[in-house]
Amino acid sequence: MPAVTTPVAAVPVPLKAGAVDAPSLLVADKASRVLAVEALVSKIQNDGPAAIQAINLIDNIVAALNDKKIPANRESAASCIHLLATKGAAAQLEPFILADASKGVIPALLEAFADKTPAVRANALDAVLAIIETSTPWATSLLLPALLHQIKTAGKWQIKTGCLAALNMLVKVAPVQTALLTPEIIPVLSEAIWDTKADVKKAARESLKQTTGLISNKDIVNFIPALINALINPVEEVPKTIQLLSATTFVSEVDAPTLSLMVPLLSRGLQERPTATKRKCAVIIDNMSKLVDNEHTVRPFVPKLLPGLLKVEDSMSDPEAREVVSRAIATLRGIAKLPEGDGTQLPPPKVADPAHISKLLAAAYKKAGAATVPDLTSVPAVYASKIAASMVTARMFDSAEWLKVLTTYITFVAPEPDADSVTRELLLKSASDEDESEETADDEEEGEDLCNTTFSLAYGAKILLNTANLRLKRGHRYGLCGRNGSGKSTLMRAINNGQVEGFPSPDEVRTFYVEHDIDGSEESTTILDFILSDKRILADKQEIIETLASVGFNDERQKTSIGSLSGGWKMKLALARAILFKADILLLDEPTNHLDVVNIAWLESYLTSLTHCTSIIVSHDSGFLNNTITDVLHLNRFKIRRYRGNLEVFVKAVPEAKSYYTLEASENYKFRFPDPPLLEGVKTKEKSLLKMRKVGFQYPTQSVQQLYDITLQVSLSSRVAVLGPNGSGKSTLVKLLIGDMEANKGGEVWKHPNLVIGYVAQHAFHHIEQHLDKTPLEYMLWRYQTGEDLEEMMKANRELSAEETKKMKEGANIVIEGQKRVIEEINNRKKLKQSYEYEVSFKGLSSTENVWLPRDELIKRGFEKRVLEIDTREAQRLGLLRPLVRKEIEKHFADFGLEPEFVSHNTMRGLSGGQKVKIVLGAATWRRPHILALDEPTNYLDRESLAALIGALKDFQGGVLVITHSRDFSESICTEVWAMKDGRLEASGHNWVEGQGSGPRIDQGSKEEEDQYDAMGNKVEKGGLKKKLTSNEARKAKKERMARRKRGADSDGE
Repeated sequence: MPAVTTPVAAVPVPLKAGAVDAPSLLVADKASRVLAVEALVSKIQNDGPAAIQAINLIDNIVAALNDKKIPANRESAASCIHLLATKGAAAQLEPFILADASKGVIPALLEAFADKTPAVRANALDAVLAIIETSTPWATSLLLPALLHQIKTAGKWQIKTGCLAALNMLVKVAPVQTALLTPEIIPVLSEAIWDTKADVKKAARESLKQTTGLISNKDIVNFIPALINALINPVEEVPKTIQLLSATTFVSEVDAPTLSLMVPLLSRGLQERPTATKRKCAVIIDNMSKLVDNEHTVRPFVPKLLPGLLKVEDSMSDPEAREVVSRAIATLRGIAKLPEGDGTQLPPPKVADPAHISKLLAAAYKKAGAATVPDLTSVPAVYASKIAASMVTARMFDSAEWLKVLTTYITFVAPEPDADSVTRELLLKSASDEDESEETADDEEEGEDLCNTTFSLAYGAKILLNTANLRLKRGHRYGLCGRNGSGKSTLMRAINNGQVEGFPSPDEVRTFYVEHDIDGSEESTTILDFILSDKRILADKQEIIETLASVGFNDERQKTSIGSLSGGWKMKLALARAILFKADILLLDEPTNHLDVVNIAWLESYLTSLTHCTSIIVSHDSGFLNNTITDVLHLNRFKIRRYRGNLEVFVKAVPEAKSYYTLEASENYKFRFPDPPLLEGVKTKEKSLLKMRKVGFQYPTQSVQQLYDITLQVSLSSRVAVLGPNGSGKSTLVKLLIGDMEANKGGEVWKHPNLVIGYVAQHAFHHIEQHLDKTPLEYMLWRYQTGEDLEEMMKANRELSAEETKKMKEGANIVIEGQKRVIEEINNRKKLKQSYEYEVSFKGLSSTENVWLPRDELIKRGFEKRVLEIDTREAQRLGLLRPLVRKEIEKHFADFGLEPEFVSHNTMRGLSGGQKVKIVLGAATWRRPHILALDEPTNYLDRESLAALIGALKDFQGGVLVITHSRDFSESICTEVWAMKDGRLEASGHNWVEGQGSGPRIDQGSKEEEDQYDAMGNKVEKGGLKKKLTSNEARKAKKERMARRKRGADSDGE
């Protein structure tokens, strides 16, 4: 029969007497204990925390929990805490237990998890879980360190499993607050899952699963099981998981919980042996770092990532992978604001100081009208300061949350003044203490808000904006500034397409996007009909006619078709349509493109006259922006920041932004055009390659002739600026030169048979508008698939008219050696003195009957365009010295500042205007042209790219024709001017010669050979030709061989 033990109520510290039956709180009999606790709870609810202090409850409970001799004392003490927490005294008890969880009740309860007596263990765990369940969630940061310390260092496994159970309860009742602390939790759990005790290992894995369930990042939420497996089985799973993540597009904001799970994996991945794995880790780090909101989020993780990246950068042999790692390091340093060092000496993360909050609390009491500030060293006051500090650290400044959480504890500090008033004052002071002055500038400004929203924007794998704020006031004119590719045009399109979250709908705010191109399907529509057919226009016909007249469209011009308009007039038409739309917000993307000086001045005047309409303007014309805008919206590091004032004021505030608008070439950012191949018969750069003689032209739809008696010539040394007002015939002239159109009012256009021209049209996107869903790589593979330029094959000078077909049919009949034959095809070409002859095949005869006919005879017989086809094919064969393979195409586009990522993996639809222009430039120069014809190439390019283009054109070994309204651009390059006015050309500064001219000879051997690649992308090694010895060198070498032979040495040893 078991021994009977008598209940023992003795404890080391005697309880103070009072209205409550104090000794019965810690008796072994549960029923008596429950009655005593209920009586105490009633008193606590009436008297507040003072009732707890009056009976010295906390010290007695701690003493009972530490009583190693009598288990009943430990059990009753733990049970008492559990009962108080669950019976209604939790709020009053909380400050005494959690204000300092590193000592007192919490450590004693955690130690009791491993008590030898099962009842003590059970009651201790119930007590801790009850404390967690009934306390404010914002106390999580106060309790968690004690739990993690025990999980990490406890010698008894029961303590570890009990703390893991407590952690699971925190995840359940305080998910938001626990998620914020995952950077501290996950490293500890990552170690605990390897504990030697199976129970701890199992509990740790369950806790890890529950904790990672708090991560809300949509990009990785599906990979959480894989990430946990990688922590459990790193050797097998880390490479697989990194492979999975490297194929993921990150678009959601990356917060501390996300990083806390990812960083252990990435840190381990950087230690793997395969270069591919380390490279993928660097790519993931680079992409994720771009989505981190601020340096405070990422800094705790920098010491775990940056040293590994630096080590990999030093040891990696693959230059491409090393460049990826270097980029990741630069991104990580940028977001962490750590220009040097490896991050191991970073100060600890910034947290709110409870002592400072206590001072703010004193000020809040005064502000709320307290006659005297209460004692702020009391336990409730200290606890209230710590809870407020926890909320400030988490940047929680929601007034409803503060009133819900803090009012209770402030009431315990002092009944007067009103706790709500004190809490509000404390919130205001804490929030203003944290606010950055730069973020409040917009809020303080007067005026009607048209838009105030926070959103993110991405295209494919490219992050453009991340939790960026956009606020627009009525009547302001905002200049949208940033580097090419930062997302300016994409943001404008997203606003126009309703893809910006929180932006007002068209019903609330009328928004109009001024497009820089008119749809090709409208080419034959008259200008007036085009405007009348737009259902969005809020004007009658008379008002439309008057508005069109006000911007320069007189009655006669209103009746002409859109297709006959020059680029400048098309832009003016788009602006006229915007005026008639009567918008609240105008979106203008490069509105000065194609406009001459007079029309730019008109546009400035119009925009500055708008008082009720807000404008957002993207433009690389710094003068126009400076004269027009009232504010700058700067797109930088995935955010939008507003600066008051025009461009000059902005550049003073952000000096590095000067590069957006100055034509200064960067050392690390240059364009390069491929050198043209040699042309037969061309020995100097002055020899003419392209000529016009008395050429006239008139559009079939126009009543007036466009060009009259144009005479000119172009050579390899030409640097021509084609200048003139909008509609003067500049683009028409260039199109005639390159063969896009044919002269129809007399005159002759001649070009060297092997000449290759690279052409970029006025509306540069015309080249790629049918291929926007292709990547640049796919576009190039399509365009040059046959070895010829498919765009070249579609030109007007390749299409046969009915008259030309008839002449060819008649000229095909020919007599050869007394036999009548009919020409079927022209097959090949070969040199014939100063000209060429062509191999001709005949209908019904075999190839053995083919003959060679001179060029002039074939042209007389009407085969000029067939001859031109053969000439073009041969010219392209001479220029195409590189295979059409991915590596070669990526290398070619790299010469225009485009990364391989954009070339091979992004469709052109999502690229910015500047990037599209670079693609068009690259595509036009793939054939190594001798002449570059660029129609307004400055449109869409930022100033840095413009400076790079100027440098490349200066170094280009061929001829250059440029149509531009940019004076800076033309003066930087051109020595020759073709001034167009009313369809007539006045040339100046030229050096037109007959024959070869007197210039220096073209050096055939000076060009450095470029690397070539085979169809598989492998580099082709070239064997250098042996230098031919002079006669003296040959005699000397012979004597040396004879001497070696006499000595018995190998005569070919050297």
